[in-house]
Amino acid sequence: MRPLLFAFLCAILLSSCGDYTYRAMALINEPTAAPDFVLTDQHGRMFQLSEARGTLVLLFFGFTNCPDVCPTTLADLAAVQRNLGADGDSVQIVLVTVDPERDTAERLGRYANVFGPDILALRGTSAELESVYRSFGIVAQRRDLPDSELQYTIDHTSAVLVIDRQGQWVGMFGYGAPVADLTSDVRHLVAQ
Repeated sequence: MRPLLFAFLCAILLSSCGDYTYRAMALINEPTAAPDFVLTDQHGRMFQLSEARGTLVLLFFGFTNCPDVCPTTLADLAAVQRNLGADGDSVQIVLVTVDPERDTAERLGRYANVFGPDILALRGTSAELESVYRSFGIVAQRRDLPDSELQYTIDHTSAVLVIDRQGQWVGMFGYGAPVADLTSDVRHLVAQ
């Protein structure tokens, strides 16, 4: 009888904790409430992170002149959202600019729309953005390119931060994770 009781308790523990193994997401040891912020989207509307509760937020920091990491990441996230079908409506992709000097609302809107019509692209003053970067531990540093027409680029954190439907910062995806793995992980998070 004890082995049966033990097996029953193990089954309860597994179902309540889940037995899913994340393929691409690095979990945060102790999820915490995501730092709240308010920034302006590409349509001129205010976006407050805490108002996105009930939606899984995939938060990425990037810029429109990025030659590689940013467009690849946004294309991958948009593919994940499409792969989810109707469940994709439960996911909000959010891009926060790290180049407020060049990333106007109009420019961010055109850029985000290339990847998907529902992607939010946010901007703010340098002080507002710096506060958001600090809150999430994001590095965004300007690097001059004296021999380029671009004049400068931004070296920045390339991870996608994952904020669950309860507003908890639960993990992050590293750059270059396969779309199939991202889709599997996001599908699991949406189902929770």
